[in-house]
Amino acid sequence: MAEGQGLAYTQKQIDKFNRQKYITELEKISKNLFRMFRDEKMSAEDFVTKFRQLKKKFDEKSAIHLDSEYHQQLKSYIERLFLQTCGNEGFDDKALSDIREAEMSNLNRLQKLKNGTSYKKEKHKSKHKNEDWG
Repeated sequence: MAEGQGLAYTQKQIDKFNRQKYITELEKISKNLFRMFRDEKMSAEDFVTKFRQLKKKFDEKSAIHLDSEYHQQLKSYIERLFLQTCGNEGFDDKALSDIREAEMSNLNRLQKLKNGTSYKKEKHKSKHKNEDWG
């Protein structure tokens, strides 16, 4: 783009864009992990190949400070799982099948954390607080 056209982005816009990309990439990894764990036919070899590709793409993004507890936990979860699977010579089909249920639970727990922090207006909160679910 030629100079003087006035379409330059501010640093703040660029940061926001990069931040969004980083978070989207994190969430993309978690969705893929869940899908892979759910797929009974997924082999450890395919799992590692796919996870490595996702992680490589994520690692290419410049790291940003994550404010939300959900994103912080998601990132450390992914780092831990990556070491446990891709960083482990002995990770095989049996190992994958051994961790499958537990890891799907972990991912569900993270998803609950995300949903639990979603924005709710004050007026809606109080309305449901005293409702009888019976």
